Amino acid sequence: MFAVIKTGGKQYRVAPNEKLKVELLAGEAGDSVSFDEVLLVGDDAGVKVGAPTVAGARVQAEIVEQIRTRTILVFKKRRRQNSKRSRGHRQSLTVVKITGIEAA
Repeated sequence: MFAVIKTGGKQYRVAPNEKLKVELLAGEAGDSVSFDEVLLVGDDAGVKVGAPTVAGARVQAEIVEQIRTRTILVFKKRRRQNSKRSRGHRQSLTVVKITGIEAA
């Protein structure tokens, strides 16, 4: 069984016992979260496609950890102006483990 969920403005294909990194979610390690925006659910019997979401479908997950990615350098230079700007950025992510998929 698999599903396509939408969270953080992105879509992810998930299956039970799978770990994935998503945009920051509120909670701590060990907390359970539920994704209600399920766009598609598939199993051996067939595929249910939502319009835009599958009614009554839900994906249960458990937060494994809250992480931050490595630092990326944001550097802007204006040529011949003796002007430059340097900044860094670290994106916050949440690692979740899919515990179950409920299809209506």
